[in-house]
Amino acid sequence: MSISAKLEERSNGLCELCTTETATEAYAVSPKNNDVIENEVALCPTCFAKLEEKDASHWQCLAGSIWNTEASVQALTYRILYNAKEEQWASEIMSSVELDESVINWAVSAFEKADVHKDANGVLLENGDTVVLTQVLNVKGANFMAPKGTIVRKI
Repeated sequence: MSISAKLEERSNGLCELCTTETATEAYAVSPKNNDVIENEVALCPTCFAKLEEKDASHWQCLAGSIWNTEASVQALTYRILYNAKEEQWASEIMSSVELDESVINWAVSAFEKADVHKDANGVLLENGDTVVLTQVLNVKGANFMAPKGTIVRKI
């Protein structure tokens, strides 16, 4: 997505990660979207292309962007460094700054996996499914035990 005037002004026209090239892309840091400028980072074509690559050598420039005052830049920087945390330089950069807990949670949210629930046969369960209990189930908080064979609708 092209860069907005406000984002270009905030970044002084430069990439907010490497700070060496002209920013041409507005990147929304997931899981947030681009509805507000506070969720976006101005990127140059090089950094934008390197986001998808596994090669971490380009990202040694992040020693400066981790200190940016914008939470979105800090979150994206931390996320990239977290991917390369096995590299000594990356772990040194991560430990050099104490970020707000909400920024770190935003950054590592990309690595969280949703809970996956399967039935006794290995079939994936989803909201609204109907199941039959294959064993006695202690219902927490209800002082009740559901017997084997009970049909539970709309889980």
